[in-house]
Amino acid sequence: MSSKILRYLIPCFLILLTLFTRFYKLDWGNGYYFHPDENNMASSVLQMNFQNLNPHFFAYGQFPLYLTFLTTPIHDFNSITLILRFWSAIFSCFSVLFFYLVGKNIFKSQTSAFIFTLLIIFTPGFIQLSHFGTTESILIFVFIINIYLSLKISNKFKLKYLILASLISGIGLATKISTAFFILPISFSLFPKFKKLIIFILLTLLFFFVFSPYNFIDFSSFLSSMKYEIGVASGQIPVFYTHQFISTVPYFFQFQKIFPYTNGIPILIFSLFGLFFLPRKSKKYLLVIIPSLIFFLYQGQLFVKWTRFMAPIFFIFPFLSIYFLEKIKVNFFKIILIIIAILPGIYFLKTYSKSDIRVQASDWINQNIPQNSKVISESGNVINIPIKDSNFDITNFDFYQFDQNQLDSLVKKSDYIFIPSRRVFMNNFSQTQDYYSKLFSNQLGFSQIKYFFNNNSLFLNSEKAEETWSVFDNPTIRIFQKNNL
Repeated sequence: MSSKILRYLIPCFLILLTLFTRFYKLDWGNGYYFHPDENNMASSVLQMNFQNLNPHFFAYGQFPLYLTFLTTPIHDFNSITLILRFWSAIFSCFSVLFFYLVGKNIFKSQTSAFIFTLLIIFTPGFIQLSHFGTTESILIFVFIINIYLSLKISNKFKLKYLILASLISGIGLATKISTAFFILPISFSLFPKFKKLIIFILLTLLFFFVFSPYNFIDFSSFLSSMKYEIGVASGQIPVFYTHQFISTVPYFFQFQKIFPYTNGIPILIFSLFGLFFLPRKSKKYLLVIIPSLIFFLYQGQLFVKWTRFMAPIFFIFPFLSIYFLEKIKVNFFKIILIIIAILPGIYFLKTYSKSDIRVQASDWINQNIPQNSKVISESGNVINIPIKDSNFDITNFDFYQFDQNQLDSLVKKSDYIFIPSRRVFMNNFSQTQDYYSKLFSNQLGFSQIKYFFNNNSLFLNSEKAEETWSVFDNPTIRIFQKNNL
């Protein structure tokens, strides 16, 4: 096959892979919507109308909310959520295009750019985020397109690049304030041309206002929300879902609990080797690495260390891996290494090939647990196990407002205990440790009779990751039965 034909076939193949990995089972969840941010955004859009576009929700900006509002054909919760996911997948697809363009600008050959794109396509974290109707895919898009434009500007300044960078950066700020970090690549490429830098910043702020006007119109609500979000992120405002970060070590945590899952073990290893092969002559890669490093150093030191906080720099590991793979001169070995590198992404896709694990659990419960059974479950999950067509006496006990006497009473009266996810027992709640220790060791008078686990991480146990990697789309569910039943 001629090289000219391959130059056309390979991009087509990569486009098909991108579309498949981003849109496959976009309606996951069997009609239930378990992601809290997705639910909050959909609820905000649902209450909008053309007479009142105030989102009444300021954890994020208005750009993704307005985009969804204007493109949802049927104004109901289900349609809004699916459109949120649609746009997330679309932005993820466009990000892949710009990852390729960045690779083409930096790497030694187009082949390396194609391999980089393939690794991006099968990065598990990117696949997962494209299936959530949240803001992360937009943030990733904003960061990579700004890196691409910074490469263009550093090569030859053109006004259109500056205007486009301002537009994209404004959209980023209108999506989430933390994208202020994403102006760094453009700022570096414009330095020391201060007039152009000031124009870039002013235009960015203008587009920010255009796409997220209520941040200014309802400034008091926006400011109040930002104070709360900053308080949660810094640990100054304690909430139940951040207890997992107590006593965690900054930077080490991300390399232990996030990157091995979002990128896969092979890519992490290859990227480590890639550090030793960074070229000395060309320094263009610094426009990629330095902004990413600054972003990591800031986000990594926060008290809150959610997986999504690292999403914009998932790409840095495939990027560094290319410098290692370029040193492999035997094509057979290089192909083997590439296959190994994309296996975690292929493995992750099976998450969506079955019905939602919570629905599986619900079906089993309906078929195997007697009617009118008394059950202890847990509050704190956005939607608990969606038990259908059955009549159970379920108490969703609030472990975050712990009452030992109430729990003891419930344990005595109950026939079954449901654990919908790891969210409570793997957090640092000293008052609950004794309860779970006794439950798991059969000292509480209950035994585990069913275990629903769909591992989505090759070579790893996905339940051991930072909790948001699995609890929103693939939690582990445990069913305990009283011993004397």
